Amino acid sequence: MRVERINHIGIAVNSIDEQLPYYRDVLGLPLESIEVVADQKVKIAFFTVGEVRLELLEPTDPTSPIARFIEKRGQGVHHLAFGVADLTGRIEELKRAGIHMIDNAPRQGAHHMQIAFLHPKSTFGVLTELCEEFRGHNT
Repeated sequence: MRVERINHIGIAVNSIDEQLPYYRDVLGLPLESIEVVADQKVKIAFFTVGEVRLELLEPTDPTSPIARFIEKRGQGVHHLAFGVADLTGRIEELKRAGIHMIDNAPRQGAHHMQIAFLHPKSTFGVLTELCEEFRGHNT
């Protein structure tokens, strides 16, 4: 599997509204957008840092994976996301290599991306996401 680039770094937060001034005003990062991904029970704020995004991930439901992460580990870095081509093919390669996947097929993520997560037990404790842009969209 060849990783093309770092797409984004996901940061779990209790409240985007509370942290927005730090990232936008103190660090001076441009806020791209805020969106809700209902099926993942998360609200996401996107900031641009060069060619990489930061995602602030706020749970919208106490049963969401982000809420469980914050409850267990506190706020902070949640995952690293790498951009790849042919996400479906990459998932199959990883499974053949013995990597345990959280997502065995691509699913829709934020920012017009298809995504799949690798289980941290197979990635030395780092939750890893692979992303591929939907054809016809530039993010």
